[in-house]
Amino acid sequence: MGKGVAITGMGIISAIGNNVEENYESLINSKTGIAKISKIDTIHKDAILVGEVAMTNTAFETQLGLEENSWSRTSLLAVTAAKEAVAQAQIKDINDCRTGLVSGTTVGGMDKSEQYFYDYFESDAAWKYINGLHAGDSTQKIAHQLGLEESFATTISTACSSAANAIMLGARMIKAGELDRVIVGGSDALSKFTINGFKTLMILSDTFNTPFDDHRKGLNLGEAAAFLVLESDDIVERDGKEVLAYVKGYANANDAHHQTASSDNGDGAVLAMEKALKVAGLEPNTVDYVNAHGTATPNNDLSEGRALLRVFKDNVPEFSSTKAFTGHTLAVAGVVEAVFSVLALQNNVVYPNLNFKPLCKNSIYCQKQSLKKKNSM
Repeated sequence: MGKGVAITGMGIISAIGNNVEENYESLINSKTGIAKISKIDTIHKDAILVGEVAMTNTAFETQLGLEENSWSRTSLLAVTAAKEAVAQAQIKDINDCRTGLVSGTTVGGMDKSEQYFYDYFESDAAWKYINGLHAGDSTQKIAHQLGLEESFATTISTACSSAANAIMLGARMIKAGELDRVIVGGSDALSKFTINGFKTLMILSDTFNTPFDDHRKGLNLGEAAAFLVLESDDIVERDGKEVLAYVKGYANANDAHHQTASSDNGDGAVLAMEKALKVAGLEPNTVDYVNAHGTATPNNDLSEGRALLRVFKDNVPEFSSTKAFTGHTLAVAGVVEAVFSVLALQNNVVYPNLNFKPLCKNSIYCQKQSLKKKNSM
């Protein structure tokens, strides 16, 4: 059984930190990034809580040496995180082997497009903001900023699974011998469009989200960008790279239950977990920790909990959701939590379920018992 595809670099910026180190410190100190909206002028700013990145666009532009008001926030976040990942991987020449880029997003440059939408009808000066709406815009900007030449670069937009699918595609391309190195991840900024859309779905909470709690009300939206550097065994050996972790198993599935809701019994999650374990060559009892999707919506947490029970039976491992820290970062969720999972492995820690109110002292036990009770109803 092979080791898998090596992770040699990580980069992240979220509501709980501007880099990997700051994010980890917030996680182990139970520091949430959820607060009232401060950077978007929306009628909902006093009605919901979100996870906003602290840095302003102006600060990003100064840091990256860009013209003022030139890029969408999604692109600013993306390039910041991607550069950190490449720096940690100690890549001196990005083009010294077959290098690719796979980035995920859902809203793309929506923040600038909605800001200048009406100006577009009055002047051609706003065209660059409208043209920056498409999902591939941030991918192109990352590639340019990293200096990728004649490389494979693509964008995945599959809603909240986008970055997870980006990791999968990158790993598969390395295993297939198509590429030697792939930078994988995603970026999404908050926008009025996102807030209004989720408000319409009626799944936003007006208070701090409480994953897996019996009284959960809904999710808090968040913005973030995160990237991993995946490299083949040959490149790791050639450059004497330090390996942070390995991508061993992965899978996606579609239970075709509903456009936005998971099946009550977690059919899709069960299919994906069972296939991922098979690809990795692992048995369920070898898993010590699950970083759950845990959106704090009634549907997701029940569905996901039942899926865990179906896969792991009476030996459900410790699990938690980190969305109470960052909010639901949409397309970026899978890679944000991949970074957090690597940090959990490196430091032998399990992050708490913030805001979860246990019925006894052992919160993990109580979560399992609560899910078992629901599963038997």
